Amino acid sequence: MNHRGTPLKKKRFGLAAAVAVTSAVLVSAATVSPYATAATATSAASAATGQARSKPVVTHVRTVASFDFAVGDAPENVTLNPDGSLTVSMLGGSAGGRPALVRVDASGRHREVLVAGQPGDMITGNTRGHDGSVYYNVSSADAARSGVWKLPLGGSPRRIAALPAGELPNGLAIDPAGHTLYLAESFKGAVWTVPVSGGTATRWLTDASLTPDQAAPLPLGANGLRFHNGAVWVSNFSKGTLLRVPVTATGSAGRVHVVADAVVGIDDFNFLSGRSDVVFAALNSLDEIAVIYPNGAKRTVLTKADGLASPTATVVRGQRLYITDGGFAESRDAKLQQGKINFSALFGGGGGGGGGGGGATV
Repeated sequence: MNHRGTPLKKKRFGLAAAVAVTSAVLVSAATVSPYATAATATSAASAATGQARSKPVVTHVRTVASFDFAVGDAPENVTLNPDGSLTVSMLGGSAGGRPALVRVDASGRHREVLVAGQPGDMITGNTRGHDGSVYYNVSSADAARSGVWKLPLGGSPRRIAALPAGELPNGLAIDPAGHTLYLAESFKGAVWTVPVSGGTATRWLTDASLTPDQAAPLPLGANGLRFHNGAVWVSNFSKGTLLRVPVTATGSAGRVHVVADAVVGIDDFNFLSGRSDVVFAALNSLDEIAVIYPNGAKRTVLTKADGLASPTATVVRGQRLYITDGGFAESRDAKLQQGKINFSALFGGGGGGGGGGGGATV
């Protein structure tokens, strides 16, 4: 998460804070994807040489729902639900208001506040369990609230694991078995695990690749996080990297693979599908959405000209791409957007993106 124009006061953690999450992931060569073929890599690479950029990858971009930044409704993260609705984390504290978890229906016309947080706290990553429970991170100066929370279906929220009050829990994901939650911590740079049944949070991985670049304007390290194809994928905001960490048979972390670098402003991200390693990444500080291909090529597909306003996260369902916009810039244009993915353009030779895209780079 990134707060451009909205500085976070350090009284909370004694650390320089500004919050914005983005993350983009690339595929490892060992992962097989029905969409990521050698031909795909070749066409993406050819786009990097400046060949035809005629077809936009994402079209029909529109605002599904608008939010009030002034009351804390700055969308930070999003999860798709089986019924087509979306669960959106509202940051709250950094936007000067109260954090919340909100469910928005597919049309955007109906919304429901699932959880109203405490003023001054922030609700960051959220994910969904197999039983419909919603898990979410709370960043708080109060040690009694900082940590991972669970909202059972039809129940009341409760904290299932505590985290140190001086840290920033950010991206959150659940493993396919539904047993373990993985979260990215941004201030110090680490990946933690928490059992879904609750208990002690454990530092699963500490590595230099996860730590912030302290010389960066916004020193946030591990930021967005997804569990995908047997690995934990993490973005490092200040270093502009996308990382893939295989989960071993014993559940420990394997060797860290840098799958993309020079991804400036990468916040949260998501994949084209559960089997594809093509990534749609929100580049918060650039007001862009980028596609990252399995060979490492990057392609801008949406820009500020498409209405982007501090994009924080993406999620894909079929041909639909959803984008949360935090609205941190002066416009305060917090919203949920939707676009249509053009698969032929995505895997064709064109290097341009919708609304003024750019060329791919390898």
